[in-house]
Amino acid sequence: MTMTPFKKNHKGIVYLVGAGPGDPGLLTVRGLQYLRRAEVVVYDYLANPQLLNEAPAAAERIYVGKTAGHHHLPQEQINALLVEKALQGKVVVRLKGGDPCLFGRGGEEACELAEAGVRFEIVPGVTAGFGAAIYAGIPLTHRDYTTSLGLITGHEDPTKKVSSLDWSKLATGVGTLLFYMGMGNLATITRQLMEHGRPPTTPVAVVRWGTTPRQQTLVGTLADITDKVRQARLGPPAIIVVGEVVELRRQLRWFDNRPLFGRRILVTRAAGQAGALTDGLQAAGAEAICCPTLEIVPPPDWQALDDALRQLPSTDVLVLTSVNAAHYFFDRLFALGLDSRSLHGVSIAAVGPKTAAALQQYGLRADLLPDQQCAEGVLELLLARGVSGKRILYPRSQLVRDLLLTKLSAAGAEVCAPEAYHTRMAVGAATLLREQLRLGVDAVTFASSSAVEHCLQMLGEDASHLLSGVTIASLGPLTSATLRSHGLQVAVEAAVPTVEALIEALQGYFAHTGAGLLI
Repeated sequence: MTMTPFKKNHKGIVYLVGAGPGDPGLLTVRGLQYLRRAEVVVYDYLANPQLLNEAPAAAERIYVGKTAGHHHLPQEQINALLVEKALQGKVVVRLKGGDPCLFGRGGEEACELAEAGVRFEIVPGVTAGFGAAIYAGIPLTHRDYTTSLGLITGHEDPTKKVSSLDWSKLATGVGTLLFYMGMGNLATITRQLMEHGRPPTTPVAVVRWGTTPRQQTLVGTLADITDKVRQARLGPPAIIVVGEVVELRRQLRWFDNRPLFGRRILVTRAAGQAGALTDGLQAAGAEAICCPTLEIVPPPDWQALDDALRQLPSTDVLVLTSVNAAHYFFDRLFALGLDSRSLHGVSIAAVGPKTAAALQQYGLRADLLPDQQCAEGVLELLLARGVSGKRILYPRSQLVRDLLLTKLSAAGAEVCAPEAYHTRMAVGAATLLREQLRLGVDAVTFASSSAVEHCLQMLGEDASHLLSGVTIASLGPLTSATLRSHGLQVAVEAAVPTVEALIEALQGYFAHTGAGLLI
């Protein structure tokens, strides 16, 4: 192939980025940097769809498929597409599963780009075989077992009379063998290895959907692994590990024995607040599906809150019953040209440690923190201190209960309760919610009554059907009461209304009911 110099009349560039084996956390830092500046993302079957969320919203996303036996777009057309978009001056990210140049045809795509005079860079990725093996608890080399490793494509035509692989050398000359794309030829691979001198008792592991919550690992020997795979109906995408190092899985298994491994758990919190819960669920092994049913937005009018902020010098107590209330309060305070010094002499009551932590972001500490982390706890604490004649500022959402307002007023306090934020049904989320419930989930988590109401509004008449058989998990008693008022059974409730307690409760529930989902 004749190489031509790069053209100078266009600014386009193609980044051939290895997306890693499936776990989005295994994308390299450089790959993430390029993805976040992409104007076009060309991705395939094995690139985790979650990574597309890292691209700019305006970026064009083009799926090119490439599953075994079926190409959504032929390789030649993929090559032409990359060249076309780059010559239009676009920043193109070609997102490829695993490593782009290890059985990924990245070298072919790079050659086409060079031939067309298109600038390109290649960003290595964690190859699928390495990631899947390690996540299955199998180190590919170990000085007590082997110091040699072979990477082989198992995608050969089973009707070929002569294999292009030198089986005699592979069978006895390499300690660990790692086969990619070999599931269709598993019987041939095992037979060839045994016929060329590898003992039938040699351990073998097949790892499907490695590094993801769907990972399945099946262990056997060269003599029986094909039958085991057939009985388990295990298919691609999977890698095959052959060698004594497979025995180490018994000792080093770590990924697929976590308490929530294999569980699909739907998170209904607002997008900006779901991070802690989804991260915690994923750390426990679950597939956390973020499907916000509500959005947190400013109130339609700031006048009431602005007037209350201007009266801070005469205010005795500021009551904050949520992290949202804290952030919107201070955002508006700063928008008026004021700052935390305006709270001099004001006692601050926070509903719980999360809200207290939000206060610390503004250099303040909560003066009052109830043992019972709910409005009732705040009320009990304030009444015990005495509120008669006190001016209390209580910024809140439009949907919050009137408990504090009515009870504190009845006790002689002057309560100012302006709307600081609104909660509303998340726009465009109903389709995603329905799709995920139809695909099947093990649990749905609700962190507030408003999340429940919006979820049921989205599902409409199909709510009882779509939620049938799904474990309902609630952050606390108020949310549970709302769920029960709609005829839903609450199977899991956090001991205290925190994300950590909810995850712990889910772990305990599934440990009790049995969590043997996958191999």
